[in-house]
Amino acid sequence: MTVLEFVLWTVLAIVFWKKKLQRRFPYMSAYLALHVASSPVLILLLELQTYSWGKLVCYAAYFYVFYAVYIASAVLLFFICMEVFRSALSAFSGLMKFGLVIFRWAVLASVLVSLYTITYSHRGALFIPDVAFGLMRSVSILELCLLAFLCLSMNALKLPVRDMAFGIALGFGLLSANDMVGAALVKLHSSLTEPFQFIYQAVVLLTIGMWIAYSAIPHPARQPMVVPANSTIYRWNEIASALGHHGTQVAVVQPANSSFFLTDVEKVVDKVLTRNLRESETKS
Repeated sequence: MTVLEFVLWTVLAIVFWKKKLQRRFPYMSAYLALHVASSPVLILLLELQTYSWGKLVCYAAYFYVFYAVYIASAVLLFFICMEVFRSALSAFSGLMKFGLVIFRWAVLASVLVSLYTITYSHRGALFIPDVAFGLMRSVSILELCLLAFLCLSMNALKLPVRDMAFGIALGFGLLSANDMVGAALVKLHSSLTEPFQFIYQAVVLLTIGMWIAYSAIPHPARQPMVVPANSTIYRWNEIASALGHHGTQVAVVQPANSSFFLTDVEKVVDKVLTRNLRESETKS
């Protein structure tokens, strides 16, 4: 199944680049290149550990290569989430710019919280997995939040289910949920032949297969969106566009010989006096 995963990553990368989707999702393209390049190296090092002469050296090499790829994947996933968010909101420039600011602050807060919650009890090389798992836990939550946001706002954003942005978010949401379930079931000394390991790997293979299907289907260019002027999302887009925009300053000068407030008061007083005068004349 691990070899099949490498084959599927390679097929996905070929289809992805053939369709020139790297222009729209450059960080996703880098993520695919990382997996295609690292998978055969990791498989080879894992296989060489079975020999007595390469057990110690290959284990150390596998450890550092695996966690280097793991941390690089976590960093790339942050940028992938950002470019998926940007692609989904491309029709609304105001909301996209304002949302990216909030998105970056959310990413920063998420990373700081993840690094703060690390126990830092391990020393030496064992410190690397703590940092790697903390970053991946943070980005996994971010991926699930992004998928929930797209599912709730698809109608408002006019984002079709067949769009590649939604497909990427759906795939990473499935992988994040799979990782969380796998982390809850894994034991301290788990074997790669336990039943849940096969289920975990099957979900990974199905997700990559889904991405291949998304990459293979034609993706027409998104046309300019036409929305009613009184629609809620249009008003929010206009408000977001105005926030932080420094327009031309206009000075309003009030004439010295006029007072709008006093003029209004005088009119009210005149009306009251006139009404009282008429009522007194009527009674008399």
